[in-house]
Amino acid sequence: RHTGPYTVSKHGVVGLTRSLAVELGRRGVTANCVCPGATLTGMTAGIPAEARDRFARRNIPVGRYGRPEEIAHMIVALTAVEATFVNGAIIPVDGGMTAQSQ
Repeated sequence: RHTGPYTVSKHGVVGLTRSLAVELGRRGVTANCVCPGATLTGMTAGIPAEARDRFARRNIPVGRYGRPEEIAHMIVALTAVEATFVNGAIIPVDGGMTAQSQ
């Protein structure tokens, strides 16, 4: 499956997020990482609906793939003035997949 480079890149983004949060926090700059799960996008459009549904039922606690606007909502929320104390957070937007695996 050759998932090594993909996995390394994801961990790199998490590490960079945490480093930036520490380095830039005193300047009023926050850094957070939104980690989307299985989402209905062009990348997943080629997967037959039956296979997507089966995967979702077995692996995603909410039982479905996410919608792009659900991911976007989290990103927009992090840009609000009320979110300026959120810094260095790694936020899964994955229907509970991360919580299930811990």
